[in-house]
Amino acid sequence: MPTPTQPDGAASGHGEAPGAHSAAPAPLSRRQLREQRAAKPSRAGRDLPAAIGVGLVLLAAVLLGLFFVPLAFVGIVAVFAVIGSWEVSRALISAKTEVPLPPLAVAGIVLPFSAYFGGPEALGFALAGSVLLVLVWRLVEGAAGAFRSVVASTFVVLWVPFLISFAVLLLQEDHGRMLVAMVLLLVVANDTFGYLVGAFFGKHPMAPKISPKKSWEGFAGSCAGAIAVGIACVAFLLGQPWWIGVPLALATVAAATAGDLAESMVKRELGLKDMSNLLPGHGGVMDRLDSVVFSMPVGYIISVLLLPGADRVIGLPLP
Repeated sequence: MPTPTQPDGAASGHGEAPGAHSAAPAPLSRRQLREQRAAKPSRAGRDLPAAIGVGLVLLAAVLLGLFFVPLAFVGIVAVFAVIGSWEVSRALISAKTEVPLPPLAVAGIVLPFSAYFGGPEALGFALAGSVLLVLVWRLVEGAAGAFRSVVASTFVVLWVPFLISFAVLLLQEDHGRMLVAMVLLLVVANDTFGYLVGAFFGKHPMAPKISPKKSWEGFAGSCAGAIAVGIACVAFLLGQPWWIGVPLALATVAAATAGDLAESMVKRELGLKDMSNLLPGHGGVMDRLDSVVFSMPVGYIISVLLLPGADRVIGLPLP
């Protein structure tokens, strides 16, 4: 019987001329070996070196703006909001849902800067104005399909510019720069520990019909890693009781996981693998923001409730 690597008739030398030998494959050069290793997918199914490199560059740019030029950080948030809105609108248009981009771009710029200069009240007014702009813009374009278009556009405004603007609200709090950095580090910890544990030990999928590679084992790794990072950040960077890091970490992991699954559900519904190909190893900007946009509101609420100054922000006496 031929071995799996031999064709029929080649086993035991059948079909070969006497003394003939199979030619040994030529050794691969170092360049070919590198290309072969680069082409081999990781356990997560993505280009891991490119993903790590792009992620570190983005994180460094955000942290530099955050700690040295806060207004530049707001500008970065606005850029992410506009690009993310463009990616989602582009995906919806491919699914035969017309979404006007100009009002979404306006919302992506106005909402973060409103949060920076006017706080929660200004953000609320900017959100209402953005939805009104979407409605007027779409009605001017024509009534055909207007309802579906307005609903989809409002969904985009709420999902991307509004949620990510909570990063700017968090920036305005006491120790705001450190709080934003801490939430970002918790999101990174969620992704990193979830990937490492899930890649090697993941056996029980969380939502196989939405995201087959996300496992309960990976989720447990995300929780454990984020708790360790949260406790360290709260105790050493903020000088607050260590236990605050536990609910903050768990809430961030839950929000980041929900954001990831929500985007996966949207992409699966639209028949997409990635929102775009702008970021090597990641896909689109929304493929990176999916966890962040859900985590920032949760981080803001938890920080406001548990850290000093919460009574000043929400106007209620807290114990």
